[in-house]
Formats: sequence, C-alpha cells, structure tokens
Amino acid sequence: MRVAIGLGPANEDWPAASAYVVEAERMGVDCVWSAEAWGHDAVSPLAFLAARTSRIRLGMGIMQAGTRTPALVAMTAMSLAAMSGGGSSSGWA
Repeated sequence: MRVAIGLGPANEDWPAASAYVVEAERMGVDCVWSAEAWGHDAVSPLAFLAARTSRIRLGMGIMQAGTRTPALVAMTAMSLAAMSGGGSSSGWA
C-alpha cells in the first residue's frame, strides 16, 4: 500500500513543513502533494522540499494551468525535475 501526505494551504512555517515531510520520508511515506491556493503556487514548495529530501515523490494536486502557457508549465516541470534529481525514476508522483 502506498501512503501520501499533502501540504496544507498557505503554510507559512516552512521549517516545520519540511521537518514534517523529512520525517514522513523517513517513515516510508511514498509521496507528498502540493496545491496552488491562498496566494502560494504549487511548485515552489516542492522545490523547497526537493532540496531537503531524497526519496519521497513530489506531486502537484492543483496547478492553475489557465494562467500559464503550456510551454511555461513544461519549463516549470523541467526545472523542478532538474533541481530534484530528475523525472519519474527519481521522484515525481
């Protein structure tokens, strides 16, 4: 069975959020999800967490694609993949 966790919206305590995700990874959680809501984008929290984790998979539950061109969404995904160690074999949910 796979286990997933999600980041709450508008989480301002990023050190606590990263400690939560790092501990979840240590305990065997498979993936963490981020969503775009309440003034925060979906990608930046995942980049922040990618720098602090090594195995947990990263996913975006909600991303406002209507405000971005398809090319920008693709560039964002490619940037995050490069920062986190790359594509599906190393962590994307």
